[in-house]
Amino acid sequence: MTDYTVTFDLADEPVQVPKGTTLAEAAQMAGVEINQPCGGQGRCGRCAVKVESGDVRRRSTLRLSANDVAQGYALACQTVVEGDVSLTVPPQEQIKRRLTTDHRETEVTLPPGYDPETAQSLRRLNLTITPPSMEDQTDDWSRLQAALRQEIGVERLRADLDVIRKMGPVLREGEWQVALILNSADWRGSASVPRLVDIKPGHVPEDDPLWGIAVDIGTTTVTTWLVDLNTGEVAATAAEYNKQISRGDDVISRIIYASKEEGDQKLQELVVETINELIGRLCERSGAQKEEIYKVTLAGNSTMMHLFLDIPASSIRLTPFVTAINHIPLLSAGEVGLDTHGEAVLDCLPGVASYVGADISAGVLSSGMDDSEQVTLFLDVGTNGETVLGSKEWLVTCACSAGPAFEGSGVLHGMRATLGAIDDVWINSQTYEPTWNVIGKRPPKGLCGSALISLLAEMFMTGVVNKNGSVNTTLDTERVRRGEHGGEYVVVWAEKSAAGEDIVITDVDIDNLVRTKAAIYAGFTVLSDSVGVPLETAERVLVGGAFGKYINVEKAIQIGLLPDMDWDKFQFLGNTSIRGAHRALIDMEARERIKDIADRMTYLELSADNRFYDAFTSAMFLPHTDLSRFPSVEEALDRMSA
Repeated sequence: MTDYTVTFDLADEPVQVPKGTTLAEAAQMAGVEINQPCGGQGRCGRCAVKVESGDVRRRSTLRLSANDVAQGYALACQTVVEGDVSLTVPPQEQIKRRLTTDHRETEVTLPPGYDPETAQSLRRLNLTITPPSMEDQTDDWSRLQAALRQEIGVERLRADLDVIRKMGPVLREGEWQVALILNSADWRGSASVPRLVDIKPGHVPEDDPLWGIAVDIGTTTVTTWLVDLNTGEVAATAAEYNKQISRGDDVISRIIYASKEEGDQKLQELVVETINELIGRLCERSGAQKEEIYKVTLAGNSTMMHLFLDIPASSIRLTPFVTAINHIPLLSAGEVGLDTHGEAVLDCLPGVASYVGADISAGVLSSGMDDSEQVTLFLDVGTNGETVLGSKEWLVTCACSAGPAFEGSGVLHGMRATLGAIDDVWINSQTYEPTWNVIGKRPPKGLCGSALISLLAEMFMTGVVNKNGSVNTTLDTERVRRGEHGGEYVVVWAEKSAAGEDIVITDVDIDNLVRTKAAIYAGFTVLSDSVGVPLETAERVLVGGAFGKYINVEKAIQIGLLPDMDWDKFQFLGNTSIRGAHRALIDMEARERIKDIADRMTYLELSADNRFYDAFTSAMFLPHTDLSRFPSVEEALDRMSA
């Protein structure tokens, strides 16, 4: 097969590729990063490159206008090489941390009566060992175990080969005084055999920190907390966008990407790289040493857990939708390449099913709903739309593929909550003129999720869109018009935009947003119907997830995303997954509770339930086909039309 030369403006050298190679594959060979938020399915249009010269074949031009194609633009994932090609890669979206994600955490509450010495599994122990002699030639390992038996009553000990190899030299360097790092399932009488994680020469002061890390691998954001296991206190926090975003915005896109050649390895590398960068940041802030981090507790949805461990995830999206594993055994952090002590304990928290993972098990724990008499609705508003309903007596759960529309994907001028993103919008009901707030107080570049919710609600309540979600282009304002994608509303004129063009929301965008909110609403209504508990009887609605902190309750109710209840019933808890991971890190009882939660939750598979399709269809209106479900919205609309 003939090879052709592909030249990228960002690459040091051209690459030789066979005919039929996609431009995205050629870019990887050349070491050029091209974002593929849809996982290379040709749906998002964000991998566009410009063909300066040469022969290519476009298999799809979705989201490219005729003018774009005429100028030479092509989708890298959907365009193949058919000759020597020269390409220009436009500036890729630079993901910057939102200012509020990088701060020292101060809101951690330790359990009442918490005693770290007995609560958590990792322990440091200073030990003095009787040295050998000609009269006592007992081997080093037996000698260490005998001293440990005498000190704390532990009969046996486990260790990996690397620790055994260093044991003899360390014993002698420390002149038979050593500090041990031990991990056990339970220090209070369990029959489990502790594992020797590390051995160091000499004794260590008792108040020296003993480091562990709690990690939440979100589809969008990875969050880490550095914890002193001697106290349970959080010493530093750091969060960063998951680098896997460049290979897919949502879990399905990433599973599809992982099925491509070496795609699974690339995704594993990207998330480990993200976590390791965060570990470095945590250590810089706290003065901790990476090699002194001895335990990592990790939560995430089922797909994220599989991709993190490079476990094939394809079965998650295929009937009958099962995971390879929900309860992952203890591992060592070095096995997956984490930048900690090589023998650090890696505890991946248990999940429930393909689309209800460890992030929800951990979230239920940190919300306290599993220990409450109150009937509670717990929502994690994200790409999967997970829902849990229940109390201490029972728990039932489901998930729906809501999609990443509220994270900016699938929306023409949607973007993540980064600098330059509009995060709130208001529309004057008389003039239809908008006002907005921008993250970083600078010219706007696009609309993030919280802005999309408030914008859609404002457009509906002021009559800019009708209940079908269509823009009313007959209004007497220049803000509404017909565009390439049907009706559209201009939020920002080009002269005030950092994007250099009008920032608009289109009928197609609105349809994507309505589908997302309809899926989430249908999920929890079907869940409540399945157990015979009407939504209005729920005593609390707990909203988890980092995005949940930025949702305006009134606006979310107005578009039919959240149920129409008294606002006092809603509590926004932020990232419940990382809080649950922290609790599991410092408290064995909490870790056991998470396992119990995962085992107790009854999972409802919505794809096999015809009621979900009916509920979804009914929710494909603003706020809903049945307006009586939203009395406060109906009343507000009546007031505005009076």
